Amino acid sequence: MTSWRKTWLLLPMLAALASPARAGQDQLQLKAAFIYRFAQLTQWPPPPQREFTYCVAGDAPLQDALRTLMQATPGGIPVHTLQLSEPQRVPQCQLLVLGAGVRGDLRRWQEILADDPVLVVGDSAESFRSGAIIGLVIEPNGLAFRINQTEARRRGLAISYQMLKLAREVK
Repeated sequence: MTSWRKTWLLLPMLAALASPARAGQDQLQLKAAFIYRFAQLTQWPPPPQREFTYCVAGDAPLQDALRTLMQATPGGIPVHTLQLSEPQRVPQCQLLVLGAGVRGDLRRWQEILADDPVLVVGDSAESFRSGAIIGLVIEPNGLAFRINQTEARRRGLAISYQMLKLAREVK
């Protein structure tokens, strides 16, 4: 079994083993790890990126967890994280995480994005149904994700076959 597959398979088990006292923090770290892997397994249209920006709207603790993960992970290109409160800065992003605080404003964020090649990750089934490319969903057995392949293609993004195989749902 390849190492990426082992990592994907172990992430939900690690979440299930977390102690109740640390469950919230562990869940943030788990979400950050998933989001990081989503970026690794997505291909953006040319030209090659000189830097990569993760943007988080509506979930400051998740931005902190992503920033911590980025500091611990060696990489080839510079990586940044931004906390967004308004959609006007979205064009700087390659990956946008829409947290619980912006669920009702998803359409407004998408209007600003237009057809830009931004991987939009929502933290609920609702955001997935409303047009996010990836929906992270907490299920009884752990964290799962759903992929809107049609929206990804419309934005010029290519989602890895490995990620598509592991998604709970692909539409």
